[in-house]
Amino acid sequence: MNLRLIGNGFVIWLGATLALRFGGQHLLRPGGWKETLLLFAVTFPLIAWLVRRLCAQAGLPESEWLHGAMALLLPTLLLDPFSSAFFPLVFPNMSPQVAGLFGGWMLWCCAAGLIGVSLRPPGRGLGLRR
Repeated sequence: MNLRLIGNGFVIWLGATLALRFGGQHLLRPGGWKETLLLFAVTFPLIAWLVRRLCAQAGLPESEWLHGAMALLLPTLLLDPFSSAFFPLVFPNMSPQVAGLFGGWMLWCCAAGLIGVSLRPPGRGLGLRR
């Protein structure tokens, strides 16, 4: 596993967790279905692009990008279940009603990263890598 990408993933996770702890009440609100759809729509391509870029910057060959994405997303996958389980303690500024939204958003972000590295680069045809 690529330790540099795990480290990058941890720094991203920590920064995002701190940002949500102090400002998440402005981003995740109960009952805001339109805002939620917009958040999901904006997040998907952004995370897909970011994970591809970080894998490329790490010097990984494209054939290893999926492994790189797994390393990068590992901190989120290992630590955010605890953030969700102890949501009111970790994010006292947010309504406990958005704990499910938070968990779903984290899964969405991880899926975006995995799909982002699985798509063929522009100019090489459409579809998923084989």
